[in-house]
Amino acid sequence: MTDTTDMTPATPSTPSTPAADLPAAAFDPERRATELAILDALRAVVDPEIGMNVVELALIKQILLGKDETEVKMILTTPFCPYAGSMIQQVREQAESVVDHPVKVTLLAERWDPRDAGLMW
Repeated sequence: MTDTTDMTPATPSTPSTPAADLPAAAFDPERRATELAILDALRAVVDPEIGMNVVELALIKQILLGKDETEVKMILTTPFCPYAGSMIQQVREQAESVVDHPVKVTLLAERWDPRDAGLMW
């Protein structure tokens, strides 16, 4: 659900440094705890038409934690959702309640599928 790609550029491999010799990205428990705290905070953002939160609806697609800015990538349940502005603002505010820097919310063009949220209507 949340792909946690670091916003800093990766170290490129050069012929003198084969990719196999580069250190593997280690699991960072503090970073994961922050991601989970953001997701938990986002449970307070409810889609008013459906009555479920953005996490349950699988609208949060990616959280990119950076040192100076965090980005939350999300989708909407419908392309012309009348509550889009309000929901984006709520997502930003809830995420900023966890991290101590600005949060950017990016809307993706991906279509929402209720089956992604385990809903079968």
